[in-house]
Amino acid sequence: MTLIRDDSQLKTEPQPSQGVGPGTQAAPGGQGDGWIGLLVGRLLVAQCSVGQAKAGAMLGLGDGVNIEVLAICPSPARGSQPPRWLAQSVVAARQILADPTKRTGPWQALYPGETDGTFIVVLSLGLPQIGQFIEAFSIEAASPAEAQVVQQRLVQTARMVEGYDQQVSAHGPAQGLQRLKAAIEVLSAIHRHQRFLGAAMAFCNQMASQWSCERASLGLLKGRMVQLKALSHSEHFSRKSQIVQDIESAMEECLDQDTEIPYPAAPEAAYVYREAEELSSRHGSKAVLSLPLRSEGGPKAVAVLERPTPFDDQAVASARLACDLCGPALLNLLQQDRWFGTRLAARLRGLVAVLVGAQHTWAKLTVVLAIGLILFTAFGKGVYRVQAPFVLEATVQQSICAPFDGYIKDVNVDVGNEIGAGQSVLAELDTADLRLQWAAAKAEQAGYLKQVDAYTRDRDIAKAQIAQADADKFQAQIDLLAYTIGRARLISPISGTIVSGELKRRIGAPVKTGDVLFEVTPLESLRAEVLIPEDQVLDLAVGQEGVLATASYPGQKIRCVVERINPVAEVVNGKNVFKVRTRLEEGRAWMRPGMEGVAKVTVDRRPYLRIWTRKLVNWVRMRLWI
Repeated sequence: MTLIRDDSQLKTEPQPSQGVGPGTQAAPGGQGDGWIGLLVGRLLVAQCSVGQAKAGAMLGLGDGVNIEVLAICPSPARGSQPPRWLAQSVVAARQILADPTKRTGPWQALYPGETDGTFIVVLSLGLPQIGQFIEAFSIEAASPAEAQVVQQRLVQTARMVEGYDQQVSAHGPAQGLQRLKAAIEVLSAIHRHQRFLGAAMAFCNQMASQWSCERASLGLLKGRMVQLKALSHSEHFSRKSQIVQDIESAMEECLDQDTEIPYPAAPEAAYVYREAEELSSRHGSKAVLSLPLRSEGGPKAVAVLERPTPFDDQAVASARLACDLCGPALLNLLQQDRWFGTRLAARLRGLVAVLVGAQHTWAKLTVVLAIGLILFTAFGKGVYRVQAPFVLEATVQQSICAPFDGYIKDVNVDVGNEIGAGQSVLAELDTADLRLQWAAAKAEQAGYLKQVDAYTRDRDIAKAQIAQADADKFQAQIDLLAYTIGRARLISPISGTIVSGELKRRIGAPVKTGDVLFEVTPLESLRAEVLIPEDQVLDLAVGQEGVLATASYPGQKIRCVVERINPVAEVVNGKNVFKVRTRLEEGRAWMRPGMEGVAKVTVDRRPYLRIWTRKLVNWVRMRLWI
């Protein structure tokens, strides 16, 4: 990209302005002619260089309706057509100026260019000493966000010039323009260089030339000290020389007070000028002017000017303006020109300063808490527990079954009643049929016994033995029926609580041999069966301790110990689980078999991050096969 960087590239003779598009012809003798055109042209060159714009143009309102081109950078070839971006800028400016409020107040706008990666910035520039202008710039940027950064840089330069022009308006237009001209010439001189040392030397030389100085120097703040970096008309100098040390002392004096220090000082001066006085007396300079160069709100460099004649107020104000304009450019160039490692260290130092400073307290507190949380989760350890549902079941459970086919005659207990071993009759079956069979068998037996007696009297031994055998057979039936009748009364062989067997509504109902009528369980012999998911079963081991909480009494925790882990998985509620048997270390009177709840078995101590991300890590490993 070719940019105008010196006065030779600007036409110093008055020349007619170029019109762009219909209705933009410039009237002869407009603002683009003479010294005003030269001044705004130099300002445009400086803005293009500082804002890193591809091209720029200064537009005037002409007769108040038409728009004329006062200056363009870079200068187009004679006879060539105006660039298309300029025509687009004029159209955009005309649309904005259609609003009467935009003719006086500050405004800015950003438009996309005709090609990708190009943008157009259009903004107002109001100079009370000269007039109202419109600036247009063509910039290159990879994204709208990057284009907005360049736009803000260009707007800042325009507003800085506006602010200075407003400040000097009370002192007369000629004086203000002269100060602005000198400051822009210094700014233009440093922008001819791409390296910091070259720009610093050009700054010192131009400052010495503009204000007729014997010596101009530039020093940078490094740590708590100021180091001399450039001396006018001197490429090499010894840091051990007395003059360099005195100049650095004067610079530190100015930097500490953060204000310009002219010497000789006025009697009413409120600043300290001892080091400036020492510099003047030792090295023959009758007048010394120290000026701070600021960036990002604080002084970062100092310029010292020395000449035989004192600095009047106009010279101090003009030199201050030059330093204000050139300070950010020089310091930005210094940042870009440093070695990569130095830039990285400076960024880190700045970041640390922001972190430990007094600003952004809530943001820093949030960051500290976030870092603390991360460190706590990464290194802090907590108890890892396996959580799973459980069901209470009885260790011993006695089933009371029907001893024969029959009918329920009577029921004496309900579910939940406590009974003693061999004491309480739970229920009784109807034995009427059995008793009739028993009576018939007794009658048959009696008949055969009479036959035995008769055959014995007749000495018929064979028939007597046959009759005796028949009598014995019926005796066996009698004994069986008596035994069965004796079992009609159902009695529990163990003590405990009836957990099933609601039979009072079934009195008279038939039952078959082996039907379970009651279940009796000692409540003090309960255990818990935990359903462990298959992805956590390997974390468990026999002997691990845990706690249970039932859905009925969630506030009461019951300690337990793992007794056995079933080696075969089972499908429960559509999930693959392993049944783990646990022994209860304590009991409660309200506990009943079949109660459900949640069990937590303690495994070991692990980092919280590992505990909280266990499922996510396993899922990722399964998906990515790692």
